[in-house]
Amino acid sequence: MIRAQSGFVLSLVAALAAAQAGAQERCPLTPLGTAKVAAVRDGRTLLLADGRVLRLKAIEVTAQSRAALQALVVHGELRLAKLGPARDRYGRLVAFAFAGDAQQSLQRMLLDEGQARVSAGVGDKACADALLAAERAARAARRGLWADPNFAPLPAESSMRLKGERGHFTLVEGKVLSVHESGGTIYLNFGRRWTKDFSVAILRRNEHRFAAAGLAPRALEGRRVLVRGWLEQRRGPVIVADAPEQIELVSTAGR
Repeated sequence: MIRAQSGFVLSLVAALAAAQAGAQERCPLTPLGTAKVAAVRDGRTLLLADGRVLRLKAIEVTAQSRAALQALVVHGELRLAKLGPARDRYGRLVAFAFAGDAQQSLQRMLLDEGQARVSAGVGDKACADALLAAERAARAARRGLWADPNFAPLPAESSMRLKGERGHFTLVEGKVLSVHESGGTIYLNFGRRWTKDFSVAILRRNEHRFAAAGLAPRALEGRRVLVRGWLEQRRGPVIVADAPEQIELVSTAGR
């Protein structure tokens, strides 16, 4: 049973401030109270003592992430906060979680250790920016899973490797060669063969969200980007981008 805890709001505010250091806006989390961990099911799923299942929001993990999460929740006490709906379609609790008196969320800690990647739909730019910064630092330092070259972003031109990642959450890096619109969808094309090479699909109705984030789709032509999301196979490999945090500009300095 979730119980009220004195000082919870103050400690959560402090945690958010630390997590968003350098950001212009604070990640707008809403406190949910506290809970106790009964078991760790996988790298982002916890069974709580009251019988509920907690799914850590905003990250994607691998089978190797479970041990890292287990080490972070060894004392079992969590402070919870939501961003968006508190439950998913399976009835699981979806939240950010803070272990004990920790100022950083479990999500941030896993990203710092290189044991997770930021998911495709965080739900808020300030929250996403802080998490993406943590992921980039771990990736640059090759911490945790980033030490494995097979965990690194895939080259957009590597059609065989992309084919093997169909149905998986994937990071893909490459240069946008062209941008075109078909029906209600804008396509970022990373190859000359539109029906075979990798592309990113953005619904026309979401274009304003990308433009507001400085990622106007048509302005990305000729830019090198890193894209994250679930890799689908249509006529060619494609990632559907619904949120601006799925696309990052990549510096070409030193290349």
